[in-house]
Amino acid sequence: MDYSKNILANGLTLLTVPMASVRSVTALLMVGVGSRYETQAQRGLAHFLEHMVFKGTKKYPTSLKLAAAVDGIGAEFNAFTGKEYTGFYVKAAKQHLPLALEILAELVFRPLLELQEIEKERGVIIEEIKMYNDQPMAKVALDFETLLYGQTALGWETVGTPATISQIQRTDFLTYLKRWYQPKNMVMAIAGAVSPQVPSLAEKYFLLPSQEIGERKTGFKPLAFSQQQPKLHFRFKKTEQAHFCLGVRTFKRASKKRYALAVLATILGGNMSSRLFMEIREKRGLAYYVKTNSQLYLDNGYLMTQAGTAIDKAGEAVALTLKEYLKVKKRTAAIKSQELKKAKEYLKGKLILDLEDSQEVAGMYAEDYLLEGKVRSPDEIISQIEAVSLEDVLAVTEQIFRPEKLNLAVIGPYKAGDRRQFENILK
Repeated sequence: MDYSKNILANGLTLLTVPMASVRSVTALLMVGVGSRYETQAQRGLAHFLEHMVFKGTKKYPTSLKLAAAVDGIGAEFNAFTGKEYTGFYVKAAKQHLPLALEILAELVFRPLLELQEIEKERGVIIEEIKMYNDQPMAKVALDFETLLYGQTALGWETVGTPATISQIQRTDFLTYLKRWYQPKNMVMAIAGAVSPQVPSLAEKYFLLPSQEIGERKTGFKPLAFSQQQPKLHFRFKKTEQAHFCLGVRTFKRASKKRYALAVLATILGGNMSSRLFMEIREKRGLAYYVKTNSQLYLDNGYLMTQAGTAIDKAGEAVALTLKEYLKVKKRTAAIKSQELKKAKEYLKGKLILDLEDSQEVAGMYAEDYLLEGKVRSPDEIISQIEAVSLEDVLAVTEQIFRPEKLNLAVIGPYKAGDRRQFENILK
């Protein structure tokens, strides 16, 4: 899947990715700033701003007019805030790409940020925070990252806290926009049924006459963490189920070990034939969901298994997960060649399916370029997956699955004394 790159006069990077046999197009604009660049007082600002731009822009002054413009062409639009980037996209039929680009430019360059809308949305976000707090399946994953990264911006929840959201003012948004929402700090990927006219269309909507062109502000400060003993985050909540995340620190995003790690995560709990799914759900009936995945940031990463179980069975499920972590290290009972092959084919197959969706393609290309300054082609990714050997995976297991490196987050209606059973499992 070939792509072309253009740098607009204002410094914005444009990636154009043609896709044969599709009639849709996705325009995705990613800004190189997320919640990890916030201060303690600003927690939630990146996410709050992502909400606010949809409340009205210069050409579409209300959320209704903005939504009506998108609905009027049968398109989709939305946004997302991560710890290292913020994204905005419009997906539409190919003939509506000009409108899609106009709307994206309006969102990032011309939001109105009216005071009354800020006050209304402040309440909306506080309710969103409460929603996540009421969802133990989501909350336990947030607790796990807090356990790993502590009181650093990587350990803070992206949505912020009610206290910090209550303090954010319009001037905070304006200062943030001026610093971070610079064209040189943006990558736009347009994927799907694209034409040779795409660069000129992008220039029409993103080269604004009065635009102030600043330098790219990375603000990136690498974080390093040392862990000498297992750690436990234990949260009481009146629930019908217990939820846990058990995991370990791994590697940064650019690590060459990322492919072996992805294969390992797949083998452990990446699909319905994975070891943990079969052991915990199919064989023992302890959980409805159990999954293993990896998350890689610019300077840190982790592998984590998550499950929801009966309250009195959580300890057993945690112990089984840990047993599988340690078992996969043993060469006498380690991964078989057929198991390795199946995991690699699964990853390649999932990638190929994603390549049929213009939104997935735009996201893959934009994220790679924004965070790494280059794009990994599908062929390159597939080649790297195919190259993963059993020795590569075993080397990763030996490096990450160490007793002192374990991290466990648990949510459930437990008493203080119940903490001991989980501490004992980690010993």
